[in-house]
Amino acid sequence: MADYDVVLLVEQALSTADAARIHSLHESLEDPVTYHVLLPVDDAAARVEAAMGSLPSSELLGAPGVLANSADLAAVEDDARDRAKKALADTLAALTSAGATATGQLVEDPIEALAAKVKEVDGREAIILTRPHVVAGFFHVDWTAQARRKLGVPVLHLLEHETFDEQAGEGEGIQGF
Repeated sequence: MADYDVVLLVEQALSTADAARIHSLHESLEDPVTYHVLLPVDDAAARVEAAMGSLPSSELLGAPGVLANSADLAAVEDDARDRAKKALADTLAALTSAGATATGQLVEDPIEALAAKVKEVDGREAIILTRPHVVAGFFHVDWTAQARRKLGVPVLHLLEHETFDEQAGEGEGIQGF
Protein backbone atom coordinates (compact mmCIF):
# COMPACT_ATOMS: atom_id res chain seq x y z
CA MET A 1 0.00 0.00 0.00
CA ALA A 2 1.19 3.50 -0.85
CA ASP A 3 0.64 6.45 1.42
CA TYR A 4 -2.20 8.78 0.53
CA ASP A 5 -0.50 12.14 1.06
CA VAL A 6 -2.63 15.19 1.86
CA VAL A 7 -1.05 18.63 2.05
CA LEU A 8 -2.73 21.02 4.47
CA LEU A 9 -2.22 24.78 4.30
CA VAL A 10 -3.49 26.42 7.51
CA GLU A 11 -3.47 30.03 8.69
CA GLN A 12 -3.37 29.27 12.38
CA ALA A 13 -3.40 26.33 14.79
CA LEU A 14 -6.10 23.77 14.10
CA SER A 15 -8.65 23.28 16.82
CA THR A 16 -9.31 19.75 18.03
CA ALA A 17 -12.65 19.82 16.19
CA ASP A 18 -11.05 21.01 12.94
CA ALA A 19 -8.38 18.29 13.16
CA ALA A 20 -11.04 15.62 13.75
CA ARG A 21 -13.12 16.95 10.85
CA ILE A 22 -10.15 16.83 8.48
CA HIS A 23 -9.16 13.34 9.61
CA SER A 24 -12.76 12.16 9.15
CA LEU A 25 -12.51 12.95 5.43
CA HIS A 26 -10.01 10.13 4.97
CA GLU A 27 -10.96 7.52 7.58
CA SER A 28 -12.50 5.20 5.00
CA LEU A 29 -9.34 4.99 2.88
CA GLU A 30 -7.47 1.70 3.01
CA ASP A 31 -4.08 3.30 2.28
CA PRO A 32 -2.27 4.97 5.17
CA VAL A 33 -2.89 8.74 5.16
CA THR A 34 -0.15 11.23 5.95
CA TYR A 35 -0.92 14.91 6.44
CA HIS A 36 1.78 17.43 5.57
CA VAL A 37 0.96 20.70 7.35
CA LEU A 38 2.22 24.03 6.04
CA LEU A 39 1.80 27.11 8.21
CA PRO A 40 2.97 30.55 7.07
CA VAL A 41 5.20 32.42 9.47
CA ASP A 42 3.26 35.62 9.04
CA ASP A 43 -0.50 35.78 8.72
CA ALA A 44 -1.03 37.29 5.28
CA ALA A 45 -4.77 37.62 5.81
CA ALA A 46 -4.33 39.59 9.03
CA ARG A 47 -1.79 41.81 7.31
CA VAL A 48 -4.21 42.55 4.45
CA GLU A 49 -7.13 43.10 6.83
CA ALA A 50 -5.03 45.47 8.96
CA ALA A 51 -3.85 47.36 5.91
CA MET A 52 -7.39 47.74 4.60
CA GLY A 53 -8.59 48.89 8.00
CA SER A 54 -5.92 51.56 8.22
CA LEU A 55 -6.22 52.74 4.62
CA PRO A 56 -8.94 55.36 5.10
CA SER A 57 -7.20 57.07 7.99
CA SER A 58 -3.80 57.19 6.35
CA GLU A 59 -5.04 58.04 2.87
CA LEU A 60 -7.84 60.42 3.74
CA LEU A 61 -6.28 62.15 6.72
CA GLY A 62 -2.75 62.22 5.39
CA ALA A 63 -1.40 60.36 8.42
CA PRO A 64 2.34 59.72 8.24
CA GLY A 65 3.61 56.17 7.98
CA VAL A 66 4.78 54.47 11.15
CA LEU A 67 8.53 54.07 11.22
CA ALA A 68 10.23 51.27 13.12
CA ASN A 69 13.89 50.63 13.67
CA SER A 70 15.56 47.37 12.68
CA ALA A 71 15.65 46.11 16.29
CA ASP A 72 11.86 46.57 16.56
CA LEU A 73 11.33 44.79 13.25
CA ALA A 74 13.59 41.91 14.31
CA ALA A 75 11.62 41.56 17.55
CA VAL A 76 8.33 41.48 15.62
CA GLU A 77 9.74 38.86 13.22
CA ASP A 78 11.02 36.74 16.13
CA ASP A 79 7.63 36.98 17.83
CA ALA A 80 5.84 35.97 14.61
CA ARG A 81 8.16 32.97 14.17
CA ASP A 82 7.68 31.89 17.81
CA ARG A 83 3.88 32.15 17.48
CA ALA A 84 3.99 30.20 14.21
CA LYS A 85 6.15 27.44 15.77
CA LYS A 86 3.67 27.09 18.63
CA ALA A 87 0.70 27.06 16.24
CA LEU A 88 2.38 24.35 14.15
CA ALA A 89 3.15 22.23 17.22
CA ASP A 90 -0.46 22.64 18.44
CA THR A 91 -1.78 21.67 15.00
CA LEU A 92 0.37 18.53 14.82
CA ALA A 93 -0.75 17.59 18.35
CA ALA A 94 -4.42 18.09 17.41
CA LEU A 95 -4.07 15.91 14.31
CA THR A 96 -2.20 13.22 16.24
CA SER A 97 -4.85 13.18 18.96
CA ALA A 98 -7.47 12.75 16.21
CA GLY A 99 -5.62 9.61 15.12
CA ALA A 100 -3.78 11.10 12.14
CA THR A 101 -0.16 10.85 11.06
CA ALA A 102 1.20 14.34 10.43
CA THR A 103 4.37 16.26 9.69
CA GLY A 104 4.71 20.00 9.44
CA GLN A 105 6.81 22.96 8.52
CA LEU A 106 6.74 26.74 8.59
CA VAL A 107 6.70 28.48 5.21
CA GLU A 108 7.21 31.97 3.85
CA ASP A 109 5.26 31.90 0.55
CA PRO A 110 2.13 29.78 1.15
CA ILE A 111 1.16 28.97 -2.44
CA GLU A 112 4.70 28.28 -3.66
CA ALA A 113 5.30 26.07 -0.60
CA LEU A 114 1.99 24.26 -1.21
CA ALA A 115 2.88 23.55 -4.83
CA ALA A 116 6.38 22.39 -3.89
CA LYS A 117 5.12 20.09 -1.12
CA VAL A 118 2.42 18.53 -3.33
CA LYS A 119 5.10 17.78 -5.92
CA GLU A 120 7.64 16.58 -3.32
CA VAL A 121 5.32 14.04 -1.65
CA ASP A 122 3.25 13.26 -4.76
CA GLY A 123 0.24 14.66 -2.88
CA ARG A 124 -3.15 13.30 -3.82
CA GLU A 125 -5.03 16.38 -2.63
CA ALA A 126 -4.60 19.71 -0.91
CA ILE A 127 -6.78 21.15 1.83
CA ILE A 128 -6.68 24.83 2.69
CA LEU A 129 -8.17 25.76 6.04
CA THR A 130 -8.79 29.47 6.58
CA ARG A 131 -10.98 32.03 8.22
CA PRO A 132 -13.59 33.45 5.86
CA HIS A 133 -11.99 36.19 3.77
CA VAL A 134 -14.84 37.98 2.08
CA VAL A 135 -12.70 40.49 0.18
CA ALA A 136 -10.00 38.03 -0.92
CA GLY A 137 -12.56 35.40 -1.90
CA PHE A 138 -14.61 37.92 -3.85
CA PHE A 139 -11.62 38.93 -5.95
CA HIS A 140 -10.32 35.33 -6.25
CA VAL A 141 -6.92 36.21 -4.77
CA ASP A 142 -7.31 33.91 -1.79
CA TRP A 143 -5.05 30.91 -1.29
CA THR A 144 -7.64 28.46 -2.62
CA ALA A 145 -8.14 30.28 -5.91
CA GLN A 146 -4.37 30.62 -6.35
CA ALA A 147 -3.79 26.95 -5.50
CA ARG A 148 -6.48 25.74 -7.91
CA ARG A 149 -4.77 27.66 -10.72
CA LYS A 150 -1.33 26.24 -9.81
CA LEU A 151 -1.86 22.62 -8.69
CA GLY A 152 -2.89 19.53 -10.57
CA VAL A 153 -4.66 17.95 -7.61
CA PRO A 154 -8.08 18.51 -6.00
CA VAL A 155 -8.12 21.48 -3.62
CA LEU A 156 -10.65 21.58 -0.80
CA HIS A 157 -11.23 24.86 1.04
CA LEU A 158 -12.61 24.53 4.57
CA LEU A 159 -13.51 27.28 7.00
CA GLU A 160 -12.18 27.09 10.53
CA HIS A 161 -14.61 26.30 13.33
CA GLU A 162 -17.52 25.47 11.00
CA THR A 163 -18.97 22.01 10.53
CA PHE A 164 -19.52 20.58 7.06
CA ASP A 165 -23.26 21.37 7.40
CA GLU A 166 -22.57 24.97 8.38
CA GLN A 167 -20.30 25.39 5.39
CA ALA A 168 -22.96 23.92 3.12
CA GLY A 169 -25.31 26.70 4.19
CA GLU A 170 -27.38 24.76 6.71
CA GLY A 171 -26.01 26.55 9.75
CA GLU A 172 -23.98 29.62 10.52
CA GLY A 173 -21.80 29.30 7.39
CA ILE A 174 -21.23 32.04 4.88
CA GLN A 175 -24.42 33.16 3.24
CA GLY A 176 -24.69 34.18 -0.40
CA PHE A 177 -24.55 37.83 -1.43
